[in-house]
Amino acid sequence: MGGGNGQKAKMAREKNIEKNKPAKGSQLDSNKKAMSIQCKICMQTFMCTTTEVKCKEHVEAKHPKQDLHACFPHLKK
Repeated sequence: MGGGNGQKAKMAREKNIEKNKPAKGSQLDSNKKAMSIQCKICMQTFMCTTTEVKCKEHVEAKHPKQDLHACFPHLKK
């Protein structure tokens, strides 16, 4: 005869474990996609989670004569 509820639950758990496994291999592709902020002067890319403070640090270090908004126009408000 068929299995009981315990067997069904076990099969469901095993199926979910297979489905929720992390992707094998490198994260390089997803990291490249996340590099969505770009300095318009030197074309250096930054992660999409980069804060305005980090952008200011970049401008002060690499382009001291330039304005913050010249490098990162998306920060204009």
